[in-house]
Amino acid sequence: MPAGTTFHLIRHASYDLLGQVLAGRSPGHSLNDVGRAEAERLAQALSQRPIAALITSPLERARETAAFIAKRLQLDVRIEPDLDEIDFGAWTGWRFDMLHAAQEWQIFNHLRSAAKIPGGETMLQAQARAVAAIVRLHAQWCGAEVAVVSHGDIVKAVLAYFAGMPIDLMRRLEIAPASRSVLWLGEMDVSIGGINLSASA
Repeated sequence: MPAGTTFHLIRHASYDLLGQVLAGRSPGHSLNDVGRAEAERLAQALSQRPIAALITSPLERARETAAFIAKRLQLDVRIEPDLDEIDFGAWTGWRFDMLHAAQEWQIFNHLRSAAKIPGGETMLQAQARAVAAIVRLHAQWCGAEVAVVSHGDIVKAVLAYFAGMPIDLMRRLEIAPASRSVLWLGEMDVSIGGINLSASA
């Protein structure tokens, strides 16, 4: 296989209120006991890989997940703002039961290519910045393996882009907490080696 970069695209581990509240970019959402155990298992799995660099979103839950990997693999952690969670604007902090009842939220989930988040960014804007970050990392670490800790929708958006999948269909991808998806990016080709892999995979 020609030279390329293998990316392990990781969703942060679990935290309190996961699946209950749209945390977005709000601070104060640290890993809970379940999340710390998930992150430790993930770090153990990645210790079997020749990871050369560890990159993370700036949010606590991502940085804390990355810290387990960094400790196990003896790597420094680099923060990449373009891998941050989507800016959910006015929806930040809403409970999901309230969001599901809002027509704007339903539109956003079914037409992410065009829907706008009140006071936030579009899904296409989030995808563009995340893909740009991956391309920069590829240029820097070509020939190596890189672990990237981010957020569920950001991982989905990156995978959708490189798979040639319309962004409106990205909800079909399942990305669980502390899962990893494997993306290989070469000079003239791309391949996806796995999606939503557990720590044992």
